Amino acid sequence: GSMSKYWSDLVSELKPYVPGEQPKMANLVKLNTNENPFGPSPKVIEAIQRELNDSLRLYPDPEGQALKDAIADYHVDFGINPKQVFVGNGSDEVLAHIFQGLLKHDKPILFPDISYSFYPVYCGLFQIESAVIPLTDSFEIDPNDYRRDNGGIIFPNPNAPTGRYLGLGHVEDILQANPDSVVVVDEAYVDFGGETAIRLVNQYPNLLVCQTLSKARSLAGLRVGFAVGNEELIEALNRVKDSFNSYPLDRLALAGAVAAFEDKQWFEDSCSGVIRERERVTRELETLGFEVLPSKANFVFARHPGHEGAEIAAKLREQGIIVRHFNKPRISDFLRITIGTSDQNNALIKGLDAL
Repeated sequence: GSMSKYWSDLVSELKPYVPGEQPKMANLVKLNTNENPFGPSPKVIEAIQRELNDSLRLYPDPEGQALKDAIADYHVDFGINPKQVFVGNGSDEVLAHIFQGLLKHDKPILFPDISYSFYPVYCGLFQIESAVIPLTDSFEIDPNDYRRDNGGIIFPNPNAPTGRYLGLGHVEDILQANPDSVVVVDEAYVDFGGETAIRLVNQYPNLLVCQTLSKARSLAGLRVGFAVGNEELIEALNRVKDSFNSYPLDRLALAGAVAAFEDKQWFEDSCSGVIRERERVTRELETLGFEVLPSKANFVFARHPGHEGAEIAAKLREQGIIVRHFNKPRISDFLRITIGTSDQNNALIKGLDAL
């Protein structure tokens, strides 16, 4: 456009991330952005309400110390101390600091060909070389494919958009084969049936684990993410953060996030509710002839042998049901379907049945 003469060369070349659509239509069955169907803990709401006072004129704690303490405390069985925790404005911001502070080296970083589509975007923004490693024919990560020269490795576990989980023994294979590289395990969906690699950080100084409160703790609207790892890795992230924005988490986010970690019962009930519905939706989809990849996330990745993914997505949309379709090689016939409330899931199955 006419303004682009003011742009830096970098901006002209960027290919930005496209977030899942947030349509404005009423009464939608919205199963496209992996939001949790169950709301946040009432204790989170109470904690935020207590913070709504005159102290909003004061800056929040730039260290987010209360939250780091809460996260370390939550993982006390794994011997995590608060200096091993980094907090940020959603895991996307934490990932941005990881890319800039730990993954920008002379050699290309490795990530799966079918993965979180923000990774190539960050490579563009921070000018990091990358090499994509194809998933196997059954859409799994094969640790043997990551035994090659690299400047770092990152993958989601469970992977997105496939939902497949890589057991911690296989994660260890990747860590052991790459002692000189940072291995980032992005665990946005781990609480829906996976096991966190945080239990491994004290064994592997090259391991960094990233998590979010957006999914299992139902706080996508609050923007809180964190990373756990060796103190040396965390220090790199702190240096980048303090060269960028000293106060990424506001008073409300800090208070709400601490409360979310304290209410373990709500969290466990919410996760098991999602898992229960995921298993039911998987069975129903299979009955309708879909192939559904085994998922440990709050979504399923499914394709139908008789119909194109885009076509099913468009026909569901006509019924007010929104799912995510990726027009990309290898996966264009798949739909990524968020697990909703049982009513939403019933509407989905009914809609598909009608097709």
